[in-house]
Amino acid sequence: MSDLPSKGVLVVPGLEGSGPLHWQSRWLARHPGWQRVEQADWYKPEREAWVRAFDDAVQGSSGPPLVVAHSLGCAVVAHWVASGGHGLAAALLVAPADVDSPAHTPDSVRGFAPLPTLRMPFPSLVVASRDDPYVDLARARAVATGWGSGFVDLGSSGHINADSGLGDWLAGLALLEQLTQTSRHGDGAST
Repeated sequence: MSDLPSKGVLVVPGLEGSGPLHWQSRWLARHPGWQRVEQADWYKPEREAWVRAFDDAVQGSSGPPLVVAHSLGCAVVAHWVASGGHGLAAALLVAPADVDSPAHTPDSVRGFAPLPTLRMPFPSLVVASRDDPYVDLARARAVATGWGSGFVDLGSSGHINADSGLGDWLAGLALLEQLTQTSRHGDGAST
């Protein structure tokens, strides 16, 4: 993965903060120059506070950051865009939680509903799984379309988290590298 930046990458975990076995945490361990967007309370998410923490991290970056969001982290990015946020290099949006669906997500994330589906003003890629308990594949595809994002169907990979057995998820790093190249070449909002 020689084309990945050594810094300027913001990792945006979802509910519970992506523990040590999660691929996001493993990526951070492999790339010490990358930054995790920290939240005050990983178990009681508050939309305004989470979006503000993300915006602070973006504003603190030395240039337009590359974003790697998972689950509720994808909703944070979408709400940030809806509030006028811009200036990202690109965003890899993995397993976006369906915050609009009580059947798919817990009540603690209902404050993130409705999920904005405005076009992202930067290249983006949504990665989803056919058996994700937190979002139906068709819903993930529809959200990706609204965001103007490319879409990857990862097959049956659960919530694309530590329980999915992905380890370092090298295929995900390859997708991130591809997205990085797309953003450098100005190929538009999707891959």
